[in-house]
Amino acid sequence: MKKIIISTMVITALSTFWITKSILNSNGDHHHNEHAEHHGDHHDEIGDEHSSAISITPEILKEFGIQIGIATGGVVEEMIELPGEIQIDPDRLAHITPRFDGVVKEVFKQIGDRVKKNELLAIIESNESLTAYELRSSINGIVIDMHFTKGETAQRPDHFFAVADLSEVWVNLSVYQKYLHLIQIGQSAKILLGSHVPPISGEISYLSPTLDEHTRTATARVILKNPDLKFRPGQFISGQVIVGQTKCKIVIPKTAVESVNNQQVIFVKDYHGFEPVPIRIGKNNSESVEILSGLSNGQEYVKKGGFVLKAQLAKGSFSGGHNH
Repeated sequence: MKKIIISTMVITALSTFWITKSILNSNGDHHHNEHAEHHGDHHDEIGDEHSSAISITPEILKEFGIQIGIATGGVVEEMIELPGEIQIDPDRLAHITPRFDGVVKEVFKQIGDRVKKNELLAIIESNESLTAYELRSSINGIVIDMHFTKGETAQRPDHFFAVADLSEVWVNLSVYQKYLHLIQIGQSAKILLGSHVPPISGEISYLSPTLDEHTRTATARVILKNPDLKFRPGQFISGQVIVGQTKCKIVIPKTAVESVNNQQVIFVKDYHGFEPVPIRIGKNNSESVEILSGLSNGQEYVKKGGFVLKAQLAKGSFSGGHNH
């Protein structure tokens, strides 16, 4: 009888223990689930807010040439763009002609050769005296044209050689009538030779008093030094003439602006990495942009290389970094 009573008591105690444990576990699981759910909701909110942030290392910044700038005020220049052409300064062009009619006996220079003043170009035998005389350059420069070969007859006033001093060239810009009131001698201009060549700065030194009767444009001239001969006469260029400027609270390089989902953005640095932030643009030119909203003075942003981060938004993480 005692054994039966003891067994019954043990069973009752064990049953009470397991029931109590189940209730406690149930309450604990419920509390844990509520906490996890609440934490998950909070995390989702943060995730939504910073889901597009990109975290990358300084090594990656350097590898991809991504440059960081600090937002500050500046000046946005108002420019007009004009077509133009590089030309030879007529005062730096020499046409070398024979003094007497004769036969070309020797030719010492060809097109493209550099020559110095008084350097020998050719020898011609006079038809009258049958004596040879020398044809020499009258300036330092480059042979850009010649109109004879050895054995040909030389006759005055033919131009045998054209020698040009290209150490300084003219840039003639065509000014349309609607812009004439904006152009003045002394204005700054930037000469654009192509996307891979930095703009060359100069100033307008001449403005024609009349219009070309065919194009109905005036000519604005910029004189450029050309020691390494990178400006070639006959080359078409464009020139940007600065006609005004505006002081702005925030000015950034145009290279900083990217388009994401049909919206203009810049990548701003924060605690989570680099965020694409929508911006509103004010005055701008080919180099600079005024920011009206989306960026504050002193904020760090990507001023060059943002296209790398733009691509990263769609394709995943850099090595050493991750998307939040």
